[in-house]
Amino acid sequence: MTDSELMQLSEQVGLALKARGATLTTAESCTGGWIAKAITDIAGSSAWFERSFVTYSNEAKSQMIGVREVTLEQYGAVSEQVVIEMAIGALRAARADFAISVSGIAGPDGGSAEKPVGTVWFGIATVAGQGITQRECFEGDRESVRRQATAYALNLLWQQFLQNT
Repeated sequence: MTDSELMQLSEQVGLALKARGATLTTAESCTGGWIAKAITDIAGSSAWFERSFVTYSNEAKSQMIGVREVTLEQYGAVSEQVVIEMAIGALRAARADFAISVSGIAGPDGGSAEKPVGTVWFGIATVAGQGITQRECFEGDRESVRRQATAYALNLLWQQFLQNT
């Protein structure tokens, strides 16, 4: 996805959130704040985006958004269970209406047979108690994986929760 396409998607998400009077937060690991950057590249995003959490380490995930240490130990940071807790924790901490969480292995190192480089888990939680998780495996170098994950996360929110606004 090009920069202009990512900006267009961010703007589309923002307009839908604004129309609902809703807010968004993010809890990002492998994307390192790239989703928040894409959002705040849009003029006026402060109307629907107030804060984000870059929780790159396990300690940050626990301290900032309440991911349980037992969950991290049992499943690992790149897991469905962790992105669920990340999304719910960010939603609560930010008092937002929607939360996106992302945890993955951008590479070039850190992969395994079970979780190869490019594996990314996504979570979305809503204040209404809805949620979704998805796992994707992206190809390419570190920057490519991170860019694809950023676009995928915003598109997942758009398609699953905002498209019909």
